[in-house]
Formats: sequence, structure tokens, C-alpha cells
Amino acid sequence: MQGSKLYVGNLTYSVTNEKLAELFAAYGEVKNANIIEGRGFGFVEMSTPDEAQSARDALNGTDFEGRTLRIDEARPRQNRDRDNDRRGGGGFRR
Repeated sequence: MQGSKLYVGNLTYSVTNEKLAELFAAYGEVKNANIIEGRGFGFVEMSTPDEAQSARDALNGTDFEGRTLRIDEARPRQNRDRDNDRRGGGGFRR
């Protein structure tokens, strides 16, 4: 694993940043835990890639508050700038 940031999916909406950080703290220093509200996922940044790998190995597929966690290495955020969007536009045509 190259990075120290993890994607954490399949969370209940009641999970807080604090609860998520507490869960991952058993595997090393949590630099940041951030839930994306109303989406059922979040991100956890560990101090080192080794700590992130240990947390992923230990927690992926385990039950947390009634849901099975899905943990993977976080991918870099994609640029969503409309000027770079190649899907094109188009309005209603008759």
C-alpha cells in the first residue's frame, strides 16, 4: 500500500468522525477521520502506510454498528471542473 489514506464504506449514518477515529486508533495514529454526511462513507488518514495497511487488513469485512465495513486505499480526488468535462452539453432540440 502506497498511501496512508483509506476509504471506509458501508457506514451507518449515525457514525461520527470521533467514532471512526476511535475504531482505527487501535492500529496506529489517526491523523484525520472524516465522514461524508448522508453518504454512508468516509475517509481515515493514518500516520504511515504500514498503519493504514494494518487497519485495512484487520477491519475490512468486519461488522461495525451492524454494517459490514468495506475498506480500501483512497484514490486521488478527480477534478470535476466543468471546463474539463468532455461529456458535452446539449439542450432540448426539436
